[in-house]
Amino acid sequence: MLTVTEGAKQMLKETLRENSDDPETGIRLSVKEGGQFGIVLDSESEGDQVVEHDGDKVLLVSPGLATALEGSKLDVQDTDEGQKLFLSKEDGSD
Repeated sequence: MLTVTEGAKQMLKETLRENSDDPETGIRLSVKEGGQFGIVLDSESEGDQVVEHDGDKVLLVSPGLATALEGSKLDVQDTDEGQKLFLSKEDGSD
């Protein structure tokens, strides 16, 4: 299962609030051309891994992608351009 930190959940919720007021809409983690990850607004599909924050669906991950991301962590990191979501493999030391 993909682990999503509280910071990432909060950032996803803020992004969702800025872009939609539909309670059935969440942010879907997707893979773009070239293997890069992206996010898009979408509705929950059967089998999705659903991550909630304060009762809101903030992240949707398709079953195939969830399997591929087993043991990974979505977190927030500070960059020169501000905070960004960052996906990494967990090292088991948490």
